[in-house]
Amino acid sequence: MVEQGEAATDSYVQGFVIPVPAGRREDYRQVAEEAWVLFKEYGALRVVEAWGDDVPDGKLTDFRRAVKAEPGENIVFSFMEWPSREVCDAAQEKIMKDDRMKPPEGMDWPFDGKRMIFAGFTPVVTLEQ
Repeated sequence: MVEQGEAATDSYVQGFVIPVPAGRREDYRQVAEEAWVLFKEYGALRVVEAWGDDVPDGKLTDFRRAVKAEPGENIVFSFMEWPSREVCDAAQEKIMKDDRMKPPEGMDWPFDGKRMIFAGFTPVVTLEQ
């Protein structure tokens, strides 16, 4: 759905899973595109936002349960690469205080942020074509 920036080696990765109403796909894409400008300014190297099209129900756990997805919601899987955890951590507080982090004029957030899950990861293996 959205991919910006270049893959990097020796980076720090944040991963996100977000339930988004199916009818708000374009709103989500627009917010993601506009947010990239801000993330890049604060040091992000790359972001990938992917709209779920094969998100099976599991027997014990799955992406839908993890975010308490409701009927009519789709799952977005996203990851963002940073040069290091230190750069990522320093950017987070600034990003959340930046007025540009608000959705575009006249639009509400196209997802319920309370049900988004996210975490940071240090890559163990990075393979390229």
